Amino acid sequence: MNNLDLRQAIVQRVQNKSGVELTEVIEDSIGSDERALPGLGVLFEIIWQHSSTPDQNKMVHALHSHLHNAEPAPPSPS
Repeated sequence: MNNLDLRQAIVQRVQNKSGVELTEVIEDSIGSDERALPGLGVLFEIIWQHSSTPDQNKMVHALHSHLHNAEPAPPSPS
């Protein structure tokens, strides 16, 4: 399966979900095993591509602040 097929599969999986259902998909994926990471990456890619420059800057600032002020992340569950 190439990257485009993976993107398409992920988008199709969430395409008709409500806002509440999308929130659940995201929250259920965060902190679960690493197989969820590609899906979150595709969803973030969509968010990024459809965000204004100021919103992108806010996301980068939030990430940068967290990475430089947070304790090291615990190992991911396997």
